[in-house]
Amino acid sequence: MSDWMVTRSPLPRRRARALSPLREHLRDTFWFAPTAAMVGVFVVWLVAQELDAALVRSLQDEGDFGTLAELLRFANDAKTVVSAVGSAMMTFIGVVFSISLVAVQMASGQFTPRVVRLFVRSRITKATFAVFLATFVLTLLVLTSYDSTPDPRAATSVPLVQSVLTLLMVALSLLLFVLYVNGTLRLMRIGHVIARIAAESFRAAALMPAPAGDGETAGTGPVTAWVAHEGRAGVLRDVNIARLVRVARGQGVVLRLVPRIGDFLVPGTPVLAVHGGAAPPRRALRYTLSVGVERTFHQDPAFGLRQLSDIGLRALSPAVNDPTTAVQALDRVVQILAALSRRPLDAVVHRDRRGAARLVQSVPGWTELVDLGFAEVRGCAVGAPQVSRRLLAGLDDLLLLAPPERREPLLRHRELLRQAVERGTPAPADRAFALLPDRQGIG
Repeated sequence: MSDWMVTRSPLPRRRARALSPLREHLRDTFWFAPTAAMVGVFVVWLVAQELDAALVRSLQDEGDFGTLAELLRFANDAKTVVSAVGSAMMTFIGVVFSISLVAVQMASGQFTPRVVRLFVRSRITKATFAVFLATFVLTLLVLTSYDSTPDPRAATSVPLVQSVLTLLMVALSLLLFVLYVNGTLRLMRIGHVIARIAAESFRAAALMPAPAGDGETAGTGPVTAWVAHEGRAGVLRDVNIARLVRVARGQGVVLRLVPRIGDFLVPGTPVLAVHGGAAPPRRALRYTLSVGVERTFHQDPAFGLRQLSDIGLRALSPAVNDPTTAVQALDRVVQILAALSRRPLDAVVHRDRRGAARLVQSVPGWTELVDLGFAEVRGCAVGAPQVSRRLLAGLDDLLLLAPPERREPLLRHRELLRQAVERGTPAPADRAFALLPDRQGIG
């Protein structure tokens, strides 16, 4: 038992804190980084233009027209490069965009449509597009700064700093393009995709606050009011925990979030139960619940298991028939469940600065997480001995790690798998082979 306790994958030790959903929402968008880059490069261009103008004025005041003439010739030579960069950059952007579309389409069809968000949230993809667009905008701005007069005495601007800045942006664009191609190829490989999903799951679980004690949820008292959902229908993506805690503290009540993160909400359904007082005013609850069209990892530790289960099911479908991919997905399912096997679940409590419980939030329990990770893949494991053997090995490993009170769902899935294999595999030798635990499936 001690060896197992040493080798299991614990959750990262990070102090839980209530996060604002704004950063996560911006990461799920593709417009923010390129827009910010274009605005930023415009500001940088204004500074560079002023530096170039100050340099020209300084040389004219000193009467150093020879040096100024040399700078004018250099700027005219650089203008050819800047013009070529400006005309080629849009073509370059089109090539990168085409690569992204092909990669997203292949990943969506091969794995699951829910992994598309990995491409949307990819930092290297956003950085590449942002730098490319910023370089294109910079070349247009620099071209407007060139002075048509060749006389150094009448020149008002020599875009020396601007030209050097453009060349540096081109070098950065080429470097990011190489990194982008490498990162895109990694995201098209199932091992890296599954590893990213597992890493996001661990991050979401690590940011969960301390679980509620047995008496905390029961000690909130009876429900005194309900708050219904009045927004659009959609998936509950996340909640602004800090704002809800402030509202509950101001009202002197305890709020309990009725749906779980990832539940689909329709207008009129209750979303908050109020304990100990009147319901907060509607204006105080604005922007506390975020409803969208799809789930996110933010505050949703079960979403990773959902994606891994989808990948396993897609791999075991007759159209794909890729049991090795299903085994790789099961590897990460076992890793996630092993990390959560001794963690209190079912509910978490969010406190104010004085330590008083103000918000109780439901999270999936151990049985639900085990069912989410194994139930659907187990139903497709008959006829795929590689998957049934890996599934049995994973269940056996979790039985060694989980406390006694959490072994029932693991034993249930193990018995159901055994019964399904016995019914679907008539030959005794094949049946014995399929029911032999193996961490590699068929190594």
